[in-house]
Amino acid sequence: MSAIETISDELAGLETEDERVFSWRHASLLAAGYDPRLAFKLALRPDVDLHLAVRLRRAGCPPDTAALILL
Repeated sequence: MSAIETISDELAGLETEDERVFSWRHASLLAAGYDPRLAFKLALRPDVDLHLAVRLRRAGCPPDTAALILL
C-alpha cells in the first residue's frame, strides 16, 4: 500500500458517519447537475429526499426550480 493510500485510509477513519453521508449526498447532487452552492445546501438537509432531487434533474427540471420543490 502506498503512503497516499495509507493517509487516505487514516483520514477516512476520522470522518464521522454524518460527514460520510453528507459527502455522499453532496457528490450525488453534483453528479445530478446541481451547482456546488445548491448541492451543498441540499446535502446539509437530511429531510430533503435525495432520490427525488436526482429524479427531478433527470426529468429536466432546472436546479433552482427543483430546490424550490425540495425545500
